[in-house]
This record gives sequence, structure tokens and C-alpha cells, in this order.
Amino acid sequence: MSEYRFPYKDATFLLNDLLDFDQMCLDAGLEEVNAELALAILEEAGRLGSEVLAPLNAIGDELGAKLEENGVQETPGFAEAYRQYVDNGWASLYGDEEFGGQGMPKALGAAVVEVWDSACVAFSLCPLLTTGAVAAIAAHGSDEMKHSYLPDMISGEWTGSMCLTEPAAGSDLAAVTTKAVPEEDHFLITGQKIFITWGDHQMTENVIHLVLARLPDAPAGVRGISLFLVPKFLLDENGRPGKRNDVYCVGIEHKLGIHGSPTCTMSFGDNGGAVGYLVGQPHNGLLAMFTMMNEARQGVGLQSLGVSERSYQQALAYAKERLQGTRSDGSRYPIIEFPDVRRMLMVMKSATEAMRGLIYVAAAEGDREHSAKSPEDAQRYAARTGVYTPIVKGWISELSQEVTYLGTQVHGGMGYVEETGSAQHYRDARIMTIYEGTTGIQGLDLVGRKTLGDDGAALQELLDEMQVTAENMSAVDSLAGMASSLMKAVGSAGEARAWLLEHATQDRNVAGGVSVNFMMLMGYLCGGWIMGRSALKAVQLLQAGGGDVAFLEAKQVTAQFYFDHLLPRTVSYLATVKSGSGSMMALEVEQF
Repeated sequence: MSEYRFPYKDATFLLNDLLDFDQMCLDAGLEEVNAELALAILEEAGRLGSEVLAPLNAIGDELGAKLEENGVQETPGFAEAYRQYVDNGWASLYGDEEFGGQGMPKALGAAVVEVWDSACVAFSLCPLLTTGAVAAIAAHGSDEMKHSYLPDMISGEWTGSMCLTEPAAGSDLAAVTTKAVPEEDHFLITGQKIFITWGDHQMTENVIHLVLARLPDAPAGVRGISLFLVPKFLLDENGRPGKRNDVYCVGIEHKLGIHGSPTCTMSFGDNGGAVGYLVGQPHNGLLAMFTMMNEARQGVGLQSLGVSERSYQQALAYAKERLQGTRSDGSRYPIIEFPDVRRMLMVMKSATEAMRGLIYVAAAEGDREHSAKSPEDAQRYAARTGVYTPIVKGWISELSQEVTYLGTQVHGGMGYVEETGSAQHYRDARIMTIYEGTTGIQGLDLVGRKTLGDDGAALQELLDEMQVTAENMSAVDSLAGMASSLMKAVGSAGEARAWLLEHATQDRNVAGGVSVNFMMLMGYLCGGWIMGRSALKAVQLLQAGGGDVAFLEAKQVTAQFYFDHLLPRTVSYLATVKSGSGSMMALEVEQF
């Protein structure tokens, strides 16, 4: 089992050279934040990740969390690691300064969170859910609620959870049956929620649940859902955790992976009603829910990258050490010299670099929205973030299945043996295409809200930007071939967009039928765009006589491999999009 090391060179290249981190910070009014500080932060995060969290990854997988008389008991070692994480200020890194956060850019936050996700994804899920809950409270909570809960949540002293799913209401939130009855200055919540990540534990003195429920006068369907804040412990007159609330974990799931992350069944109101407080307006919980859901969806893309990177590092170390071939003189050589092993490793390497680039670029778009000088600019940046979010979640989580599969494949038979650790990454990654909205839901989001919703305007703006990148690449002789391929892929996306806009109004099954293939096309195109920009920047840096020569040369080779082996997938996805929904809907149910 190999050690984990954060890929500093690629991360700092993306932040400094691709995103111009220093200028981003100046534009945001963060004069004291710069690339030098970012590197120091990443180095400290890397130490905590490799020395403290990474060793817990296998322990969490083997021992997992357990439900005991006092509630969920987290994996041994997790509480001590979490305390160190909080005491060192990591939880508050990019939190709002008004409530005690450090106000760092989200782009830097994405790089730091990648450390936690790679080191121990089961551990990192706890802060992820807290971040989503903080976003919802900050956007929709009252001033009193913000000042009562956000400081301790942003600091990490309290954690948060998202309580949406019920036994009979998964993705169909219209079927939510949990009830909220008014009672003086609060509500009494009754019902059961399932699949609640880190719904209970002993690492902090409080857990703040955000719960979807219905008021007595709620209209039917999603328009009748409200969001409530339900603390594990009610706050006393000093604002500190006091009386135990009527919310308990009554079971935890036995899962394929991420065993160290407790997935809870939470029961509200078995003893009269759990005290809850309305977040936002009555019957408007769906809007608040999407605030935290979109935050979590980008977080799942980051998790998918993190596990993929860990799988790649382990496969690479194994390929360098595993002697398999024999030369004519009787000496043996490692399997990394085999072309097919090289193919697998290069798929893993190029995929993770494309994933990382897209995630950082998407996070930076959120920074630009936050510091926009006009409402029009903020709206444009928000629209771009909206396009990125389902791609980051859907495409990257799907690609992580291939990457972690290849990690196990590189190990051969040893990959199937749990002791080597490769299988854990394969198992841990599997849930990422499912939670926070399945791949199908991400595809529908991209096709419906983000493309048909504005007649493809935001998407076309992104395609136009990609076309400019291709034209800039075409001016560099060594990148001319890649430039041509990128132009072709942009053309495929434009053709898919036009086809969708034309046919979606003619057949009600088109949007759902083509959505995943449309999203995957866009994902591979976005990855190619990022890799093309990276190759162009690498050439420019080399011509200027700066940077790490070996790294910059490798960056170009990796980009070329992506263009040779992954970008061509856009052509087949275009063909499947244009095939429509006819054959998939043709059979009668009884014919399956």
C-alpha cells in the first residue's frame, strides 16, 4: 500500500499559471492573499493529509463506524484527526469572515479539499456536508439563525447534515412525508430520513441537521416542501448545546465502500417531536435545498478526483516495483515498461489532470461571481457555474469509475486482494455516481435547467470560449494537431446543442433519453479544453525560459495522450445523442 502525496506541481500550475491566482485575489480585494501564501497553505495541508489522514483510510475501511448505545461511534482515530483539523483552522479556510471564516478563495479551497478527499474520503465527507449546510443557512437563514449557528459550524466545532431522502422519497422529493407542526416560536418535526451521511457521531458537541418537511397547510408536490434546521442539542440561553433534541440515529448502513463514513437512518420526533426552525420561507425549501445540493455536487466531483488520484498514485508505485518481464540476459524489469500498462497509467494520469483542472476552473468561477463588480457580471458567472456543476459532478464521478477500475487492473490479481488497498478505492468511488443526485439527474439538470432553460445561451458562451482556445493553440506548430481536434470536438458539442434545442420540443422523451450522453460529451470536451489550455501555457512558459522543464514537457505529452485517447469519445457521444430516444423507448415493459 503506497503512501499518499499531494500533487503540488499540478495544483500550483493550475492555480498560478492557468488561473492567475494573484490577479484573482487582487480582483477580489484580497491583497494579503497570493500564490506564495497558497503554496504554504497547500504544503501544510499536504502534511496533515499524508501524515494524519492517509493512515486512517484503511483503518476506516476495515473497522468502520458503529452504532452503539450512545449513538454512532466513529472509527478509532477519526476524532483525534478531526480535532487537529479544526484546531489548525482548516474547517474555516474559505468561510465567511463575518462569522469567523478566513475568507480564502474557493479555488484554493478546492485544492486543499482535494488533499482530504485523496487522503481519506470517508473522513472528508463530514466537512463536505457541513459546508453544504453552511451555504444553505448563509443564503436563506434569518440573521438570528446565522449568528447562532454559523460561527460554530464554520469553525468546525459543530458539523452539519442534509436530511432529504426518505424510504419512499429518494430523488422524487415530491413524495416527502416528514411533517412540521407549528409550536410557539418553533416547529415539531416528525418523520424518518435515510442515507444521512455523518448524521451522527461523537467528534463534536453538536450536529446541525437541515431537514425537508411539510407544514400542515403545504400544497402537494415539491411546492409544498419547507426546510428546517434541527440541532442534535438545543441551544441554551448562552447559545451553547444544552437539552438533547428528539432526533436520533436508529441504524447505519452496511455499504460497499466508505465504511468510515456513517450513513445513518435518522428518526425525528419519536418522543413528541424534534424541535426545528424554519430556514427561509414556508414551502420554499426546494430553493434552499438546491443551494446546499449544488455545493455538495461540486464537492462530490472533488471526492471523485481525490479517490482517482489516490488510486493512480498506488497503481503507479506498484507498476514501478512489480517485476514481471524477463530480458534476454535474464534480468527482470517492472511492468511499467509494458505498453498496455503505460496505456492504463496514462489514462489515469491524463484523466485526473483534466478532472483537477475543470474543478479548479469551476471553483474560480464561484470566486468571480462573489467578487463581481456588477449584477450582470455576477449573473453571467453564476450561469457558467450552473453549467459546470452537473458536469463536475456527473462526468467526473463517472470517469472516476474507469480510473479506479484501471488502478485495480494495473495490480493484476493483487488488485482483487483487499490487503493491497487498491480495491478500496474502486469500492469507495462507486457511490459517487449515485449520491447528491445520480448521473441521470446530473444529465437532466444540464439538459433541462442549464441548456433548454436559456435556449443554450450559457452553454454557447462556453463553447465560444473553447473555440478561442483552439484558435490560440493553432498558432503554435507543436499544438496544431491538438487544436484541430479541439475544434472538431467543439463542433460536435455545438451540433449536439443544436439538435437538442430542435428535437426536445418535438418528443417528450428526448431530454431524458439523451441527457447522460450529452453530459458525457460535454465532460470530455471540457477536459480537452482544460488540457489544451494547459499545453498552451506550458509551451509559453518554456519559451519564456521559466518553470519546471520536465513537468512542463510532461504536461504537453499528457495533453497529447488525452487528445489521442479520451477526446475522441466526443464523436461517439454525439452519435448517441443524435440517435434520440426511439430505440430505448420502443419495447413494451413486458418485452424486457
